[in-house]
Amino acid sequence: MLRNITINSFLFIRSCRKAFCLRHFRFSVSCIMSCEETDSIVVHEGKAEVHTPKSVFYNPVQEFNRDLTVAVISQYAQEYFENQKSKPNRRAKKTDEDNTPCSNTGNRDEIKTSLENIDISGTPENGNADLKCGESFENGIRIFEGLAASGLRSVRFGLEIPGVKEVIANDFDKNAVSFIEKNIEKNSLQGLVKSSCGDAAMVMYQNKSVADRFDVIDLDPYGSPSVFLDAAVQAVKDGGLLCVTCTDLAVMCGNAGETCYSKYGSMSLKGKFCHEMALRIILQSIESHANRYSRYIVPLISMSADFYLRVFVKVFTGQIKVKEAVSKLAMVYLCTGCGAYSLQRLGVKVPTKGDNVKFNPCTGPPVGPRCDHCGFKHHFGGPIWVDPIHDVDFIQSVLRNIQEDPNQLRTSERIVGMLSVMSEELPDVPLYYILDELCNTLHCTPLSLQLFRSAVLNAGYRVSMSHAAKNSHKTDAPMSLIWDIMREWIKDNPVKLHRLKEGTPVKCILEKEQKHRVSFDLHPDANPKSRQQGLLRWQKNPEREWGPKPRAKKSGNSQTMVECREEKQGKRKAKQVPPDYRKQFPCKKFKQGHCEHGSDCCYSHEMVSTEDAKTMGTLQENWS
Repeated sequence: MLRNITINSFLFIRSCRKAFCLRHFRFSVSCIMSCEETDSIVVHEGKAEVHTPKSVFYNPVQEFNRDLTVAVISQYAQEYFENQKSKPNRRAKKTDEDNTPCSNTGNRDEIKTSLENIDISGTPENGNADLKCGESFENGIRIFEGLAASGLRSVRFGLEIPGVKEVIANDFDKNAVSFIEKNIEKNSLQGLVKSSCGDAAMVMYQNKSVADRFDVIDLDPYGSPSVFLDAAVQAVKDGGLLCVTCTDLAVMCGNAGETCYSKYGSMSLKGKFCHEMALRIILQSIESHANRYSRYIVPLISMSADFYLRVFVKVFTGQIKVKEAVSKLAMVYLCTGCGAYSLQRLGVKVPTKGDNVKFNPCTGPPVGPRCDHCGFKHHFGGPIWVDPIHDVDFIQSVLRNIQEDPNQLRTSERIVGMLSVMSEELPDVPLYYILDELCNTLHCTPLSLQLFRSAVLNAGYRVSMSHAAKNSHKTDAPMSLIWDIMREWIKDNPVKLHRLKEGTPVKCILEKEQKHRVSFDLHPDANPKSRQQGLLRWQKNPEREWGPKPRAKKSGNSQTMVECREEKQGKRKAKQVPPDYRKQFPCKKFKQGHCEHGSDCCYSHEMVSTEDAKTMGTLQENWS
């Protein structure tokens, strides 16, 4: 039986994680569950079959997250072995170049000795063709999962990713570690998947030396991952993969900008582009942590899905690249009236003599004291990451692997849909506009997606959708053109006169003269390929209460959220009183002696009989 333990409150908060919230399981399409013991439940997902305690929730919606992680790490492993194959040739070429009379003999001998000690005999000749899942490969990748809970994700890594040397499933809770060990044995992964009991940050700090670093680090905490980022960027190998999940979207999307700044070093804004801005905030935060140790990141996939963010980045070492970080960040100006935004980069790279460059601060700001379009003031946020957030070549590789065997992952259809939209996004255009919101600002009839995109494309600018929001548009067109498109549309779909009030954004925008010629002729590229193919991007809610679950609690209570809600329903109701009890108080005019209803006055001014009026008067006196 699962025994209750008392954990120090501070350590407990540090170890809170998504997979150990007090939650019962529910049957769903994406998972199969069955009770084998009185204290645990068996969950089937992918190739894994794991035991989880009843007091732990299992969210079937997160299977998409785990499937995508398996696909990404599998592609990373394939590229890892391809690089290992090409390294001997590069090393040999490097050694021949250094073998000159002017070379330092001592250093050359040390290099030769170190190269001779490198064992590449186990590297497969055909990439992943010679690798098998579920077996430990001598020169394979090392994966660390910091917050493993029941170990489901680690078990799937061992069973579904080829070329793995070892997977370390770590958790701070001893009970969780006992379940991890049980699941390792159940899936016959002894020697490949290993359990670890300790604080995730401390384990990573203990493995930050070059020889002990991990090839892949996966962090999927409950809430913010900020407390683990400093250790993670030090414990991952040069060129290693860092996978990070954030579920504190309320903080990162502008509801608590001060909290976002304290955790991620950036002020969030409550704009319609908030989900992509949240992605760029977490990338900026990881980059900032890495820069302190002469390291930098290269984003592979940055995804906003359901109620969380998921980013996959490679971490490299290089002081020259670290200096470029200042040119990859920008501040955001957001108009409080019409929603127009502008970016102000922190620095700019300027070429000097030869191949040298220097970094100068940018000049600005790009906006005046008030918005040029509607006259309202701006909110100021950031800094955010403004370089590309996806690696299109990597995404295409992942797509090819999934499409070769679409039945391997249960959520492969949605993965293909999301990655396809990501590959179509404009890489050099940060943030986006929501077409519905533009129409809402002007109180006009909404125009179709293809008409809007055609108008932008006919004007000579680029436009794409964003995976982060429906009906979103990323474009390099100036905001003046976007409002001219809306003005042209309103000529045939006029705004009602009562909407044109003084001091409103709609009146200020429509009063300005149109400067661009707008054509709504259908453009061949108006309908993106992912939309033509009808690819799946959002799945239906699989069950009630499918969203983020409550934070873990120290008590052993296994009551579900629905059961707790039903138990407390009606607990805060007022005392039993007559149905119209709140309507029995007289109005202000009655107290002043001016009410036309006289003694029959009550709050609702409903006419009542004399007897009822006397009853209400008695209740009023008793209440007083």
